[in-house]
Amino acid sequence: MTLAVALGCIAVLLAIALAALLARRLSSATTFIYSACLCVSSVLLATALAQLLGRLPEADLKLPLGLPWIGANFHIDALSAFFLAIVNLGASAASLYALGYGKHEHEPLRVLPFYPAFLAGMNAVVLAADAFAFLFSWELMSLASWALVLAHHREEDNLKAGYVYIVMASFGSLALLLAFGLLAGSQGAYAFDQIRHQVPTGTAIAAVLALATLGTGSKAGLVPLHVWLPLAHPAAPSHVSALMSGVMTKVAIYAFIRIVFDLLGSPEWWWSVPILVAAGASAVLGILQALMQTDLKRLLAYSTIENVGLIFAGLGLALAFQANGFGAAAALAMTAALFHILNHTLFKSVLFFGAGAILTATRQRDLNALGGLIHRMPVTSVVVLVACVAISALPPLNGFASEWLTFQAILLSPQIPQWGLKLLVPAIGALLALSAALAAACFVRAFGTIFLGRPRTLAAQEAREVDRWSQSAMIALASLCLLAGILPGFIIDGIAPAVSYAVQARMPAQAGVDWLTIIPVAASRSSYNGLLVFVFITFSASLSAYAIHRLASRAVRRGPAWDCGFPDANPITQYSATSFSQPIRRVYGATLFRARESVDMPRPGDQRPARLLVSLRDLVWDGIYGPLVKAVLLAADRLDRLQYLTIRQYLSLVFLLLVFLLVVLASWP
Repeated sequence: MTLAVALGCIAVLLAIALAALLARRLSSATTFIYSACLCVSSVLLATALAQLLGRLPEADLKLPLGLPWIGANFHIDALSAFFLAIVNLGASAASLYALGYGKHEHEPLRVLPFYPAFLAGMNAVVLAADAFAFLFSWELMSLASWALVLAHHREEDNLKAGYVYIVMASFGSLALLLAFGLLAGSQGAYAFDQIRHQVPTGTAIAAVLALATLGTGSKAGLVPLHVWLPLAHPAAPSHVSALMSGVMTKVAIYAFIRIVFDLLGSPEWWWSVPILVAAGASAVLGILQALMQTDLKRLLAYSTIENVGLIFAGLGLALAFQANGFGAAAALAMTAALFHILNHTLFKSVLFFGAGAILTATRQRDLNALGGLIHRMPVTSVVVLVACVAISALPPLNGFASEWLTFQAILLSPQIPQWGLKLLVPAIGALLALSAALAAACFVRAFGTIFLGRPRTLAAQEAREVDRWSQSAMIALASLCLLAGILPGFIIDGIAPAVSYAVQARMPAQAGVDWLTIIPVAASRSSYNGLLVFVFITFSASLSAYAIHRLASRAVRRGPAWDCGFPDANPITQYSATSFSQPIRRVYGATLFRARESVDMPRPGDQRPARLLVSLRDLVWDGIYGPLVKAVLLAADRLDRLQYLTIRQYLSLVFLLLVFLLVVLASWP
């Protein structure tokens, strides 16, 4: 029943996309489309939670669509139900937010038809149970999101963002197509049930693992496949950016889990090595790049790369533990990964919604052009502060709970017998610890520059709070960040069926532990109580505030903001985002980003202000994609001559190619 309801909702979303094309001239089209998407996404969320929390049996459904004599197979189990809930939690919040934010969209006809199609594609990927249905849904998701990235195609750099995104999406789809081709084998078994019974062997396993990692990693933003992400997220409308960062990357992670943990058979320990290496690199490089950015949405995009690295670290650990028969440790690592998937959906959606609110109020994304918004946008400032604390992995919010579980899994790594993993896992743990510290610095910098101090520009000075719809969406998700942080045991128990499906083990039940404490392994090793931490922080802060107001002088004295030692009242003398990141940039920038600083100092008598010019490079782009682009352009230049050949030359080329293919076929073993 739940599967039929979910597929019916997907059909309704596609119908809404069609209706958006027909109702494009109606003044109320924006409200109608987003309200309909909110209703459908809420039904899908309730359906997914009923399947997951109600422990309902798995269900299959075959539709007379797709390939002849095969049809389109769909299936819902605990794993797909969890990700279905993730998709529609983010979709519901984004649709609620868009009821207000969408009214500021200057080209709504470029957004409205593709938004419900994007939601339909993501939901269909999660429910697909054969290679054709999966890849078709994957392409629908990719093409709809590409159209949304190009919604503001007249703005500078957005066309490049769309081009890079569609190329990387095509590359990922090709890798997944080849992976499913190897899994299907010579029998052409496209259904997942058939694939499970004919697992490849030898080098084919390594090829499928590599192709699956490339295909899903390119969509998730795993280094070095991340280059599209910091371009596409700033280009898309803010509610779409929240979906791409908080939801679409999780659909890619679902695809990785489905292929590697489900379809590929029992794992071997070496599978985890490339995953852990890519995870560590993504976590550190992502957050370091975020620290260097002054564009708010680019900062959040690079932060997504860091969080994807944290999630893949949990998945890599789960592979290593499961391959060695450590079921409890594998369950802990998988729980940490799935918990962080939920957490990232919550706090990153709030942050992108906050970025959209700031953009609506000020028309600015540059951190150095903001400041003082806490007085002009008090609600937005509070919810963004909650999200910043959560993403910085500070207790008692949800980001700390999932990252703490990840480190608990890392501490179990000494029992792994392989020496390569014994050395690799602690190194990855050190990188994750570094990324956690840098994340705190990154979001202290972002929040302080945007909301504290004095307005640096007239736009920031004249900002006003956004509409109630947008505020409601942000408040709801920020409240969930707090609840998931102080009551993590209920979340752990809720996602246990999905963990059990993936690694055939689960963590012990947490809800019945005294004082709602979570105990990942044993009480003698470690435990954490988010509720007590929250009560302690609340009580100590309240007691301090009471003591200060009761024991100190009751006189109120107001003075000017600290001027950093300079008597100039100009807001430009404040600490800026660029100056905040300067020490870290000088430590890491020269080697990791080829950072260059130069000072433009005017001559005596020249009234121009002095300027500090900073340039950064993405070494992954310069080392991999830049030369590749040049090679493609060079090859296209050379091959361009083929269109000027004579008919005799064309026939000769066709003949030679046919002979070559026959020789290859004859020599094939």
